[in-house]
Amino acid sequence: MERKVIVSAAITGAIHTPTMSPHLPITPEQIADQAIEAAQAGAAAVHIHARDPRSGMPSADPALFEQIVTRIQAGCDAIICLTTGGGLSMTVEQRAAVVPRFQPELASLNMGSMNFALHPMAKRHAAWLHEWEPLMLEASKDNIFRNTFGDLEKILAMMAQAGVKPELEIYDAGQLDNAAFMVAEGLLKPPLYLQFVLGILGGMSATLDSLLFLRQTADRLLGPRNYQFSAFGAGRMEFPICTASALMGGHCRVGLEDNLNLARGVPATSNAELVLKMRRILAEFSLETATPAEARAILGLKGR
Repeated sequence: MERKVIVSAAITGAIHTPTMSPHLPITPEQIADQAIEAAQAGAAAVHIHARDPRSGMPSADPALFEQIVTRIQAGCDAIICLTTGGGLSMTVEQRAAVVPRFQPELASLNMGSMNFALHPMAKRHAAWLHEWEPLMLEASKDNIFRNTFGDLEKILAMMAQAGVKPELEIYDAGQLDNAAFMVAEGLLKPPLYLQFVLGILGGMSATLDSLLFLRQTADRLLGPRNYQFSAFGAGRMEFPICTASALMGGHCRVGLEDNLNLARGVPATSNAELVLKMRRILAEFSLETATPAEARAILGLKGR
């Protein structure tokens, strides 16, 4: 197959809060509808979190995920990638429950424990729509996102049993060593799918140097033929890192989970807007975006 770039859309996430953007999808219907619109705009895959429809707080409620997944599947053919990252207040068991319940084609897996700090964002607003928003952001100063080796083993076993391909979220170079260890232990089987996540405080910064270092490290530890990779930068570095990733032979992820602006000072009103901008940038470099069927073939997914 002629090389195609997979564009993924991360629809709502668990980082941004309702006060930060009126366009952030909250209810199951809003999340699903924005996922469908992103797919119609050219996203081959959609990355899904759930939120409490009343408060907007990140949620692990399987009933909410079921509404979202069912509506997306009825409305488009996009690959559904469910989160096992969830939110900072969730247990490992809560976060991983979507794997056996829904058995998606893809599911994210953070490849290690880390400081996942959002507290600087608490200074950006003087008034909040919900009391929980600044409390959650401030609490991240003393929070550790947990994914121990024991946790990784359990979740990977669940994924293997359900036929789910893990999308390995790499926030720091040492997490590539974790992935290589899991390959050596037989718990991960190449070719892997790596998602380089840059710009989260506690992980690597969103710079071209960071992206290049991760790519070189992955080549050294895993072998260049043993993985596919995607990348994005949080906030204003979303499009620079996505573009660099595509030019380096990888794929890219955009979406309101990672970035709320279409351009400097211009809020994005939907995930579809971000997808369309990314496709325009790729087209300027004569790079074509993959369809869901092509993305399934590239990643070796089981299909719907």
